[in-house]
Amino acid sequence: MKVMVTGATGFLGLYIVEQLAARGDEVRAFCRRATDDLRLPGVVPVLGDVRDRAAVVEACRGVDAVIHTAAIAGIWGPWKLFHETNTLGTQHVIEGCRTHAVPRLVFTSSPSVTFDGSPQRGIDESVPYPQRWLAHYPHTKALAEQAVTAANAPGVLHTASIRPHLIWGPRDRHLIPRLLDRARTGQLKQVGAGENLIDITFVENAAAAHLQLLDALASPALGGRRYFLSQGEPVNCWQWINEILALAGLPPVKSRVPYGVARIAGGLLEGAWSLLRRSDEPRMTRFLAAQLAMDHYFDIGAARRDFGYAPAVSTQAGMQRLEF
Repeated sequence: MKVMVTGATGFLGLYIVEQLAARGDEVRAFCRRATDDLRLPGVVPVLGDVRDRAAVVEACRGVDAVIHTAAIAGIWGPWKLFHETNTLGTQHVIEGCRTHAVPRLVFTSSPSVTFDGSPQRGIDESVPYPQRWLAHYPHTKALAEQAVTAANAPGVLHTASIRPHLIWGPRDRHLIPRLLDRARTGQLKQVGAGENLIDITFVENAAAAHLQLLDALASPALGGRRYFLSQGEPVNCWQWINEILALAGLPPVKSRVPYGVARIAGGLLEGAWSLLRRSDEPRMTRFLAAQLAMDHYFDIGAARRDFGYAPAVSTQAGMQRLEF
């Protein structure tokens, strides 16, 4: 099979490229900058940006499937950047699939597309999209996911979205490095009572799930569906963070901030950043405060049932493979 992967040099995207190449697929690695990591048998880098409609449509020519992982993530930034990359970029991928009769599309979404600031405990894919958004990232990803779902056409283009939660593992350049940086500079504080449970996903498991779903999409029965993904067992958020700190040789988090205080501070900082038109991320936002203090874990029964997902790497084994 010839598969195009967008965001091919990203954290998740590169693992997907490696797993596709390892099983003998031809890979068109669509990325803004090629790296030495893409020097793999059967992998051909194609430079481009998902915001460039013409480049994306052309890159879809002659492939059998697309795995679309490219996105702008984050808790802060201009709407234009998030919308053009996450929403319009996804629409460009859909157009490319339609133009060149690509029969399968797997979209990397996020559980945050269902998050409205309230705790999420064992919810499944029947939960609707919220009426309000605490950040541009989940909003624009939800718009993209809805476009992917609407694009499903049995026998023509089979689409599905996968929602891995808190992807972590070796080569992570964002989540864990940020935690460690804040811990080393004394800026990491526990938000809330420290009892909240969260889902996490080891990166190799997340990548493998994309391949499993891609293969299963040969059947039109799965087209248009959405799937939560995780390790299958939630962890205590702050115990997990402290375990990461211990592996890195750092002390546990000791400072605490009540959720209400963190939320108010986040709102004030958001207002100040907006007035000052700052593009860097505030230390706290309402979205971040809620994510750090509340339960958010999900029912992955649909992924287990529909495409046989089972996390091959346990959380304990994955922790031992972290790199610092």
